[in-house]
Amino acid sequence: MIAKLRGLLDSFAADHAVVDVNGVGYLVFASTRTLASLGPVGGEIVLHTVMQVTQDDIRLIGFASGEERDWFRLLTSVQGVGARVALAILSTLPGDDLHRAVASGDHAMIARSPGVGPKLAQRIVHELKDKVGSLALGPAAAASAPAAAGAAADAVSALLNLGFRPGEAAAAVGKAEAELGPGATLDALVRTALKKAAR
Repeated sequence: MIAKLRGLLDSFAADHAVVDVNGVGYLVFASTRTLASLGPVGGEIVLHTVMQVTQDDIRLIGFASGEERDWFRLLTSVQGVGARVALAILSTLPGDDLHRAVASGDHAMIARSPGVGPKLAQRIVHELKDKVGSLALGPAAAASAPAAAGAAADAVSALLNLGFRPGEAAAAVGKAEAELGPGATLDALVRTALKKAAR
């Protein structure tokens, strides 16, 4: 699995960029927000990536930050949200606004994104509300959450990097937090969450 690319920006279009990594050009789909942050053609860039494999296609999706990648994984865990819709949402709303919209149940804000109707926006809010409660995503969320939430968010991120689905990672860390208490360290949370997930 390809998790990160570092290389030169070869070219870009409305929905993708080509990254030259030691002479190999990787076509990477991305949100308009990520594409706008890349800088000039020929400059060095770093993209966090998700590799999606289907029956007929293998595609890389790139993100300017790990936070945006985490949001992509959360969004695509919702039934009816594919890569294209998730990127449309991430193009419309930065992570902090998305976090606020989900946490406050503001499905109208999410429905502003192209291809997202009111019913799908309601489903996104409904399915992600509990998950984002344990994820302190973005500086605004981190500032408004207790310090322990940072360790929980890092633990969820660690499990996501190990291949867990967003829902499974959040649930396992939630159980670990309940057992260990609010002052648990990142290391203890990850170890306990892995044990909980294995049961």
